[in-house]
Amino acid sequence: MSRTNPLRVALAQVNPTVGAVEENRSLVSDAIARARDERADLVVFPELVLSGYPPDDLVFRQDFLVAVRTSLEALAAEVDDIVALVGFPEAAAGEGSEQVDPLSSPLRPITSNSVAVLRGGKVTETYRKQLLPNYGVFDERRHFEPGISNLVIEVAGRSVGVTVCEDVWVADGPAVAAVAAGAEMIVNCSASPYARRKSEARAKIVASRAVESGVPVALCNMVGAQDELVFDGASLVCGSDGEVIARAPQFEEDLLVFELGASSGGGSGPISPSLPDLDEVYEALCLGLRDYTRKNGFERVVLGLSGGIDSALVAMLASDSLGPQSVACVVMPSPHSSPETQGDAREMAADLGCELIELPIGEAMSSYDDLLESAFEGTEPGLAEENVQARIRGTLVMALSNKFGWLPLATGNKSEMAVGYATLYGDMAGGFAPIKDVPKTLVYELIEGRGDRGAASSVPGSIIDRAPSAELRPDQLDSDSLPPYETLDSILERYVERDLGRDQIVEEGFDASVVDEVIRLVDRAEYKRRQAPPGTRISSKAFGRDRRLPITNRFGSLRPLPR
Repeated sequence: MSRTNPLRVALAQVNPTVGAVEENRSLVSDAIARARDERADLVVFPELVLSGYPPDDLVFRQDFLVAVRTSLEALAAEVDDIVALVGFPEAAAGEGSEQVDPLSSPLRPITSNSVAVLRGGKVTETYRKQLLPNYGVFDERRHFEPGISNLVIEVAGRSVGVTVCEDVWVADGPAVAAVAAGAEMIVNCSASPYARRKSEARAKIVASRAVESGVPVALCNMVGAQDELVFDGASLVCGSDGEVIARAPQFEEDLLVFELGASSGGGSGPISPSLPDLDEVYEALCLGLRDYTRKNGFERVVLGLSGGIDSALVAMLASDSLGPQSVACVVMPSPHSSPETQGDAREMAADLGCELIELPIGEAMSSYDDLLESAFEGTEPGLAEENVQARIRGTLVMALSNKFGWLPLATGNKSEMAVGYATLYGDMAGGFAPIKDVPKTLVYELIEGRGDRGAASSVPGSIIDRAPSAELRPDQLDSDSLPPYETLDSILERYVERDLGRDQIVEEGFDASVVDEVIRLVDRAEYKRRQAPPGTRISSKAFGRDRRLPITNRFGSLRPLPR
């Protein structure tokens, strides 16, 4: 249907912090002011922007819900000559009932994942998310009750349907119902977490809903990081033909302003280019580390720099995301450390411009040997002695953390975490694990691709070329106890991320004995992963929120208890 008045819409792609209600309110207020300066009629914010996403069990705290509601009402009082859609957790007596004071109820309040319509100095309407995801990283059925009603609002003479995130991911869902109720455009308040290549999939979903409903669809996505999750932004608008008519950049805050034309089928706005695959992954890892560090109040990070490929990538990420002045690299050589690896570690720290701290551990190892001599009498040196080295290093890094208030970074990758090829309370010690969800093969790709992104190379070629080794005994190589990483990562992708069983993996051409060993290693290392620090999620299934398996687990072949 033809209209004479275009509609100017701003998508406020902002970075809130979970629980920082007043800071988030200020963030929203500033974005509303910018949207007003851009002559927008409507400004749309991400899902649960006032509380941050995901708030998890904070929504069970009545004082938290009261704080959010108080902040929302104060924000509404500022909104006069513009309409704002603001996401918040709403304590309500149920769909269609009046708002209740959470403190007046002796029972846990029913909570909705809601969007408030702010205009004329007050909250005029509320939409409650209808489709609550309960898979992967999402637990929304634990925390929220679904809404049952659609909402179409009038803005500048145009009809706009309001939805929240999952509401547009399902065909013939709330978006289509809103159009049937008269909406000329669908807006979606979203907090869609990043996974590798997900921005492309998200864009296809938005395009599909636009074509299906026959009206433009605008999705405003959150940006920033919360614990393991990263939100990549990339807010976008698709016309009724499914073509992108506006898109915000990835991994940075932005106010995307577009205009819905007089004809309700399309419009115009800026289109930011999408990042290449490896650049996207690298930016996600940087944002995850930067936000975890800053939002938790740390000014510096510390890590053990070994001269190996994994710690090299973590040092690069820390330097690129926080600045080299905020990074301390600790070189801790043992009698088994080769001069080449230690030289590479020192060279890399110097190239990055990070502080270098040298703490040789030979004397500490000798002290442990002396202390344990009588207890270990009559046994051969083995894994216990090797792990002492890693635990000495972990202790030293944690001591620096405690002394100076630095965030300690663990340097293990996903392949190691999967098969338990990491030492509990040793190289797994830390407050955050930046590459916890990065397979070993991808570690190499990211290291080698850094130069392609225009950065000066800070990784000595010998680090890339050297065969992987923990250097905990003479001439040790990862290949002594693990299959080649190309094979290992391929099996792990099938077993961990795709949940394929042993026979299914073998049918895809992998050696049965290798598959059996990998599965055995993965299953017996569950207890280690439970004690690992959080780390940025970049895959479709990461260890942590995504994959929850019992530690005591006898499914499949019988296994000995973990050592």
